[in-house]
Amino acid sequence: MITIMRLLLVPAVVLAMLSARWDWAFAGFLVAGVSDGVDGFVARRYRQFSRLGAYLDPMADKLLLVSVFVVMGYAGELPLWLVVTMVSRDALIVCAVLLSSVMAHPVEMKPLFVSKVNTAVQIALAALALGELAFSTHLDPLRPALILLSGVLTVASAAAYLVAWLRHMSGYGEGSTTGD
Repeated sequence: MITIMRLLLVPAVVLAMLSARWDWAFAGFLVAGVSDGVDGFVARRYRQFSRLGAYLDPMADKLLLVSVFVVMGYAGELPLWLVVTMVSRDALIVCAVLLSSVMAHPVEMKPLFVSKVNTAVQIALAALALGELAFSTHLDPLRPALILLSGVLTVASAAAYLVAWLRHMSGYGEGSTTGD
């Protein structure tokens, strides 16, 4: 239920951003982040795992993050090259997973370390940018540094997944990995 709430928060955050209500967008982003932590804690503490939850949880996180990046790019708050790089990487992963399944050689959904770091940097960048807009402040040079780091990690993550996927598809890798 917590994950479903996070999914329902996405359009609210996007609408707030498109309406230049950065305070509401920032609040929604924070609520989503806190609820993700609570969701994980509850699942681990009370052993409440489900197959549906295993798919919905990362989907909710990715949908929120991609939506925030796309709207921030549209608003001119993040460079378009970064948005295109991020979306392209995610599309590459989805296409690889789908192609693997169609070819009856599905890949195990397990994030790589570089991908986890990349996601953490992207979350920090989104939170910082939304916070700067919500509170009319600028924390230079932090945002430009996070933009550059996010770009480098996104490319590194895409390359690592591509190599892992190619190994998996050619039969050289034991447990190949894809997804965040």
